[in-house]
Amino acid sequence: MKKILILLVILVSSSQVFSQAAKDTSWKKGGFVNVNFTQVSLNQWAQGGENSLSLAGNANLFANYAKEKTTWDNSLELAYALLKSGATPFRKNDDRIDFTTKYGRLMKGKWYYSALVNLKSQITKGYKYPDDSTVVSKFLAPGYITIALGVNYKPVDYFEVFISPATGRYTIVTDQTLADFGAYGVEPATRDASGTMQKGTGKNVKAEFGAYLNMKFKKEIMQNVTLSTKLELFDNYTDKDKNNQTNIDVNWETGFTLKVNKLITATVATQLIYDHNIIRRTQFKEVIGVGLGYKF
Repeated sequence: MKKILILLVILVSSSQVFSQAAKDTSWKKGGFVNVNFTQVSLNQWAQGGENSLSLAGNANLFANYAKEKTTWDNSLELAYALLKSGATPFRKNDDRIDFTTKYGRLMKGKWYYSALVNLKSQITKGYKYPDDSTVVSKFLAPGYITIALGVNYKPVDYFEVFISPATGRYTIVTDQTLADFGAYGVEPATRDASGTMQKGTGKNVKAEFGAYLNMKFKKEIMQNVTLSTKLELFDNYTDKDKNNQTNIDVNWETGFTLKVNKLITATVATQLIYDHNIIRRTQFKEVIGVGLGYKF
């Protein structure tokens, strides 16, 4: 019930922003929706292999306000993909919600005093494949909320940098079983003298305070080819492990969109994540697709 209510809040607030944008010329709004479909069918194929089916979709919406000394930028990114290989059932291989709202007041030149709120999570449950019964993630497990105060530098329309020395970041794990095991860096459940876990005592929220940088670039670098990249860095001042205070969390997303014609597009998207509290290795994801796309 909680996840339905929170998702409704996101969708309602987003729809209000976009509907308001349609009525006021101070708003610039738009977006891109893309659906990719792939099928491989083999019959008596001597070289081997197996049938596969995949379906992936993503949406990027924005509504930005600029009038006199005030700016208000809003973006919503959604991604979801399913893959079926051979006799295995459909499995999720991409799932993302990323909502950002940022308010700014002109300070001087191209600099703005700014406040930013960001929410990251996913839509459905994730499993420890090939184990289809062990849940490792779900909506708001984890969820990441970032609240930051700082300055924003925007010299041109396609590039900007937001810098905050005062940022609160909250890791949310609403699933109590995951929280009890300390998933995603929250404090795990306590154990008695015999080492038995005291179920229900794991923390559902981890609060951090530190410095945050958000850099964005999006431009058509050649005809019908658009490059977009976003880099987020976070340094936690308050990490209990002093040795970990020098480890900077990284989230770097890059995408190329090639528009073949009005409906057909090719996309390449990558994401690199490093968070020492979750896994002490660099995580990397790449998605390549050709399908139907619509820009508005």
